[in-house]
Amino acid sequence: MTNDNARDVDRAWELMKKIGFAMLVTHDGDKLRARPMSAFLERENNAIYFLTDGRRHKDEEIARNPGINLSFANASDQKYVSVTGTAVVSNDRAKIKQLFSTPAKAWWDSAEDPNIRVLKIVPDDAEFWDTPGSVISYVKMATAAVTGSRPEIGDNRKVTL
Repeated sequence: MTNDNARDVDRAWELMKKIGFAMLVTHDGDKLRARPMSAFLERENNAIYFLTDGRRHKDEEIARNPGINLSFANASDQKYVSVTGTAVVSNDRAKIKQLFSTPAKAWWDSAEDPNIRVLKIVPDDAEFWDTPGSVISYVKMATAAVTGSRPEIGDNRKVTL
């Protein structure tokens, strides 16, 4: 891995961690479905985890087609990450207990709820957009519109994870 590529991989993981929430996109037959999920990143294991409910359709969708997309977005800071990868649903009770936190209590009473499942995403690659923020981006876009040039509004990189 070159230094630039390593730096870009680091930045992709940093942005995902900072944003914290992702739209999980699965295949529902020939349609795509997205829903917001709270992400738990374990870069050292090349994994992104989510707690999910076994009574929901996403588990069935993943069983039929494990290819997914995660879209992390912080529009106010103009920072975005799109991840493609493979998903696996499990009933790993130890992992569920490890990941169970205050936000999970909005959905389940405790980590012992038998409906909780772990969704593990193994990311293949990511693309990120990292700009200096909305005010600076808007100024640069306005300048580009007036001068007829393209705005330089930050970094856009594709990386293998």
